[in-house]
Amino acid sequence: MQDAAATAGLEAELVHPGALGAADIAAWRSLREAEPAFASPLLSVDFAIAVGGVRQDARVAIYRRGGRTIGFLAHHRRPGGFARPIGAPFCDYHALISDRDAALGAAEALQAARLGALRLTGLIDPFDSFGDAVTTRMPAHRIVLASTSEAYLAALWAGSGNRLKNYRRYRRSLEKAAGPLRVVGDDRDAEAFECLIGWKREQFERTGLHDFLSVPWAAGLMRGLFADRNETFGGQMISLYAGGRLVAAHFGARQGGWFHPWISAFDPDLKAHSPGTVHQVEAIAAMTGLGLHTYDLGPGEDHWKQPFTTGDETIGAGLAVAPNFAGALARSSERFWALPPLRDAALVGRVRNRLDQIAALELTLGGRMQGAAYALTTQRRRQWAA
Repeated sequence: MQDAAATAGLEAELVHPGALGAADIAAWRSLREAEPAFASPLLSVDFAIAVGGVRQDARVAIYRRGGRTIGFLAHHRRPGGFARPIGAPFCDYHALISDRDAALGAAEALQAARLGALRLTGLIDPFDSFGDAVTTRMPAHRIVLASTSEAYLAALWAGSGNRLKNYRRYRRSLEKAAGPLRVVGDDRDAEAFECLIGWKREQFERTGLHDFLSVPWAAGLMRGLFADRNETFGGQMISLYAGGRLVAAHFGARQGGWFHPWISAFDPDLKAHSPGTVHQVEAIAAMTGLGLHTYDLGPGEDHWKQPFTTGDETIGAGLAVAPNFAGALARSSERFWALPPLRDAALVGRVRNRLDQIAALELTLGGRMQGAAYALTTQRRRQWAA
């Protein structure tokens, strides 16, 4: 499917990611290589193509001026001119991939692509294309090696002697309970992968969170990336075994030396021995040998992330709108949540974020209604789990 529109000399061609031509793929890669802020695997054309393999509503707006390609916006087109970043909610980072000198603004880009609004959840915006559309900023947690894994861990331990003592205690305890530890940095064992999926789904059930692995397209994306790996992009699973038994693992996307896990879980029967903490330290220790320079834990307030990271990045959230009728409707809806009775309520904010994530995952009205009902009925369980 293709469509085209133009505004102020800007042309936007809309294609499904699977229909991108070789020249456009090369142009996307060239723009990313020119801007270090776009280095995450989640901002790659390869990720967009992978998502397109499981989502028919995936689109890429290809922007041109005077016949020159100046940018790309990968998104999901929803009814009413509303768009979400490609792969939401797994796109911990998203961006308008563009040329620094293109001066391509978000409102102009949306208008040209016949969109009314774009939900921003983890925006990377080195050229300030989105301006005041960003209403919230948050840290994204990254482990970035300046030299070697050994040097990184040495600096980490130097910052807190108690961390090293605790890690050694956890490690001894885990080995005593389950056996000698072994890291598999590129685990291709399908049974181990399904074990990780099972642990994560059990965690969702226990905590009352929405089970994204029950959604067919999301599960298909994960399994597809696990099975389909090449030299430039694919899924990777970093696993920790004890005495031949899988005890913890991370799975996510990797491109070059950058790894971005989405799924992290451990054997709940070994929770008392902190296998998640031991796994993270062992994974850092393995980074140099695996050719990794960045282990991207993404955004979030998870208490376990911050102690391991030193290369945090600031990302943005909000709503970008176009100067059209659909944009005006989206802006009005956004203002409802900013009303005094709602804007200061932490619970309202959490519920809204949860409903937004469900809307990104579930593609049918029935699925969204069922997910929303589950989110509201399990709110107390999530508070207890936290």
